[in-house]
Amino acid sequence: MTDLKSTVIAGASAVALSLGLAACGQAQETPPPAEAQAMAAPAPAAETNIVQGAQASPDHTTLVAAVQAAGLTETLSGPGPFTVFAPTNAAFEKLPAGTVDGLLQPTARDQLTAILTYHVVPGELKAADVLAAIEAGGGTATLTTVQGGELRASVVNGAVQLTDAQGNTSLVTATDLDQSNGVIHVIDTVIMPAA
Repeated sequence: MTDLKSTVIAGASAVALSLGLAACGQAQETPPPAEAQAMAAPAPAAETNIVQGAQASPDHTTLVAAVQAAGLTETLSGPGPFTVFAPTNAAFEKLPAGTVDGLLQPTARDQLTAILTYHVVPGELKAADVLAAIEAGGGTATLTTVQGGELRASVVNGAVQLTDAQGNTSLVTATDLDQSNGVIHVIDTVIMPAA
């Protein structure tokens, strides 16, 4: 288990939690892209909050736009602590054409809020905490999200995989990006709550 923890903390593993369409959840068995591996190193100081941390990442512009459209900027800038499974721009691009544009419309605000809060777990869960919960659960950990739904975390081929309420999966590609009000783990697929 110690070797597995080192692998995860080094950024060679993947953990994925929360956002619901049929095309959303195919886990990839390829290694994370080089830019995701580079993001795996913890920040030298947690001087930024979760929103500011996401805003500083060129790979999370779609997520930032969604947080703003849902009116969650103030909440996710608050004291927390929060654990955020942050899908990259490439993760959003896996959704069917037109999905993101539709979710960013004012009429879809409730749906967008439900999807985004499904990517947030209350409290601060570092990669080691997730791995310990998986081990304690006999190979699976259940994480309850701010949205109220559950995510299942497990280790597949040496990487942490998140399974959403619809059975879709996502891998964590970077872990333990410390922020002043919690931690961000980067995921490769948008995960969805129950329909």
